[in-house]
Amino acid sequence: MNTISPFETFLNQHDEEAWSATLVTLLRRIHEVDRNATQIWFAFYPLPLFRALQQSDAREKLAAQLLLQGTYELKDQVDSSHAFLYGHRFWPEVKKTVEQHADSFDQPSRISLADQILAVAGHAAREAKKDESLLVGITAVAFMTVQQAGWDAFKAAPGKTCIDRKHAKKSPEQILRDRAKQDSQGLLGFLRTVNKKFTITHDENDDKAKYILNEGQDLAWGAAEDRARDWRAIDPRRMEGPIPVECRSASCGTCWVGVLGGADKLADVGAREGKKIKEFGYIDTAEPKPLIRLACQAQAQGAVSVVIPPWNGQFGKHLSALREEARAQMPVSPDRDEAAKLEVIQ
Repeated sequence: MNTISPFETFLNQHDEEAWSATLVTLLRRIHEVDRNATQIWFAFYPLPLFRALQQSDAREKLAAQLLLQGTYELKDQVDSSHAFLYGHRFWPEVKKTVEQHADSFDQPSRISLADQILAVAGHAAREAKKDESLLVGITAVAFMTVQQAGWDAFKAAPGKTCIDRKHAKKSPEQILRDRAKQDSQGLLGFLRTVNKKFTITHDENDDKAKYILNEGQDLAWGAAEDRARDWRAIDPRRMEGPIPVECRSASCGTCWVGVLGGADKLADVGAREGKKIKEFGYIDTAEPKPLIRLACQAQAQGAVSVVIPPWNGQFGKHLSALREEARAQMPVSPDRDEAAKLEVIQ
């Protein structure tokens, strides 16, 4: 039987709300190149879903009920889940520093989660001889990976990066410039008002991971025309192109993506996409151009860089039901009871 370390005990005291507050604190300290990527990663691996599976008496049955497909457990991808973050380049230093931090961790700790992440990021940055802002996001990812994967799985992972040397050498500024590029529409392209074509990048660490989207097409439609590789052999969910898709009507949730760059170049979220993406559990926001989109609904109006999660499912309604159940079991104070009665009367 595995013994829970003091560091894990500390992390397990932090729920979704605590982590959300921590991320708000950290975002201003994260370099622009990883600000969106960090938020996307935390949307890709939601703590409430992990806890729902962890606490279930019939885990496999629940996973099937939530239509989970692909690789959704962090214990199976400790070194690879975050390859789309720029900070992934410094994963060996971050992982080593997190291990040192955990080994010397004393409970109880009065240092906040955010301050601990910043302290570890600072130490790892000195080891890597890089600016601390480049390592804050990946350090937050490391802490959450420990919380979900467990200390034993985290420590057992080799701690290697998953990108080639060429892409590892890219500077943050280069990547930001690439994301900001506007597609040339050819000679006199500035006069063109129809039949424009835009480049969609779906893996920034692969120069060939791009396809051309015609004006008026959604991200999934354009991806379906990409025959550059045997996508199904790479991932069984990719039945037509690089982006998994099944229904094309925002009913399955298979085609969700994170938008690393160019979110402003996508059409605003429509009523159906906004409703369904919340039902699936992927994001809950009223923003017109969020960082998580359904590819079968999002129409591009310029070059966009996205990242494709290795899994999909429909768990939003289940998590909402769990929250309602938890609220119902909370003891009701006299003041709260009176307020509830007044609400009913009104």
